Amino acid sequence: MARQLRAEQTRAAIIAAAADLFDRQGYESTSLSDIVEHAQVTKGALYFHFAAKQDLAHAILELQSRTLRRLAADMDSRGLSHLESLIRTTFGIARLAVESPVPRAGLRLATGGVDVPPPLSHPFEEWLDITTRKLLGAVKDADLHPDIDVESAAHSLVCSLVGTRVVGRSLEPVTRQPRRLAEMWHLLIRGMVPVPRRPRYLSLATQLEREIRIP
Repeated sequence: MARQLRAEQTRAAIIAAAADLFDRQGYESTSLSDIVEHAQVTKGALYFHFAAKQDLAHAILELQSRTLRRLAADMDSRGLSHLESLIRTTFGIARLAVESPVPRAGLRLATGGVDVPPPLSHPFEEWLDITTRKLLGAVKDADLHPDIDVESAAHSLVCSLVGTRVVGRSLEPVTRQPRRLAEMWHLLIRGMVPVPRRPRYLSLATQLEREIRIP
């Protein structure tokens, strides 16, 4: 059991080190030697768990996918409105990005042309599926204008979410992302939500941003 625990800890350390470097330097600019040095492990330990750098990238994408699905399912189980569930899911992603390099690296890998092997779905496809489902529910809840084009709205929302994080990575610290996400939601809520229901969701976005804001 002790040997298995050490192996799991080593694997986790390698993934965390690779994620940090992929996020900061990019996938192509990071070598296995860089990862070995950053994780403070031997090359033998790295190759025991991962045969190639691409395997590390796939492990990070799998972790990201698993985390997103778990987060969305958790929100679904709370009995929230579909729109509140979606807003909280996006802020959950933002919180994880502030706290861990894995979600940040997952986004950089997804936008950097790294192949996503079956049976994994591309992260953006998963985000689109979750967003579309929750927006369809929000229309039924009367939280969105009834004539809204849900497919277009989901696509625009995911593009805004990804774009906000990609641009932010180049211009400001990741701790600024919750504020940018709140700004994004304020714009989207004013465009998609009927006037009588806007105050609830505008207040929610502001509240969630304050909960994870880091000076």
